[in-house]
Amino acid sequence: MSKNDKKDKKEKREAARKTLHDLQVDLSRLQKHVIKSGKKILVIFEGRDASGKDGTIKRIVEHLSPREIRVVALGTPSDRDQKSWYFQRWVPHLPASGEIVLFNRSWYNRAGVERVMGFCSNEEYDEFLTTAPLFEQLLAHCGVTILKYYLDISRTEQKSRLKDRRDDPLKQWKLSPIDDTATKHWDDYSA
Repeated sequence: MSKNDKKDKKEKREAARKTLHDLQVDLSRLQKHVIKSGKKILVIFEGRDASGKDGTIKRIVEHLSPREIRVVALGTPSDRDQKSWYFQRWVPHLPASGEIVLFNRSWYNRAGVERVMGFCSNEEYDEFLTTAPLFEQLLAHCGVTILKYYLDISRTEQKSRLKDRRDDPLKQWKLSPIDDTATKHWDDYSA
């Protein structure tokens, strides 16, 4: 790598750090506004396995007050969850007045992971497609602002990140049995 390439790389890193800092300052201002105005903000992060949801969320909450921001990442549904109204699992975690809640995956698992992996029936999937917009309209009607983000990466980058998770003992907690099949079902997830 030439001296100019190293300099360019360093300048890009510095610019990225400054941009991140400025965005985190803006997030701090946003949080103050949400608290003062009593807003209810729900941010949903969906996306491919290893697409950067955890890292994005980490950077968002890094400098915010933990009393008014929460991160929700639900595990595998319990037997009771599976017998309940589909959206019931998420209702207790919705934001109260003055709060921001970030969902690391959400009810959209039904249309993504559950559909691709065969964890839901065609009838359950069809029901979801009908009821999800109604549920979200109700939330919006009740004052919840919903922001949805879908993070995507290339197949090559996904393979690389999943390998890195297997090899790095500090990232192995991110691995799940579903990850092993993520790349095999690339086209199914895309569809």
